[in-house]
Amino acid sequence: MNFRHTYRLGFTALLLLAAGCVTTTGPAAPTVAPAPMVPASLQVPATQVLILKARAVGVQIYQCQPTQDDPGRFEWLFKAPEAQLFDRAGKPIIHHYAGPTWEATDGSAVIGEVTAKDNGPDAMAIPWLLLRAKSTSGHGLLSRTQSIQRVNTVGGKAPAGGCASALLGSEARVHYTADYLFYGARS
Repeated sequence: MNFRHTYRLGFTALLLLAAGCVTTTGPAAPTVAPAPMVPASLQVPATQVLILKARAVGVQIYQCQPTQDDPGRFEWLFKAPEAQLFDRAGKPIIHHYAGPTWEATDGSAVIGEVTAKDNGPDAMAIPWLLLRAKSTSGHGLLSRTQSIQRVNTVGGKAPAGGCASALLGSEARVHYTADYLFYGARS
């Protein structure tokens, strides 16, 4: 093995190591690089820092229901999300479901409440969101969460065609992906 080849291997290994670096702010609490650019309405308070970023793959579940204005007309209404969130290595770490709730594999969980929405850059995708943590439980990955952003959404919108009385109560499961960013207090 010559010097040039050894140097390239060492340099490549160093780049890969640097690209995969994750710091921790406590037990099993990885942090990542600065948060992405988001509209002003979705900014978290300056007293909070990004503690976790995870990629979601799942569905938005809609149910055919009568409209509020006219019980003779029907529409797809949002019921709940169902998604798995993955870390940077592709390992499933969080289950996301109705509430909205995020539950980590370590037993910690957070229930959120939407405080702001933005349509985001993709008109065919569900909105970007800012949520505040209504409650947390357990000790672990999500226990420090104070705010959550849903960004970089793809898909997930209700079916384009309306629903009819024949579909009353039926569900539509629409695939989506998104990034969820969890924020906690500065240490």
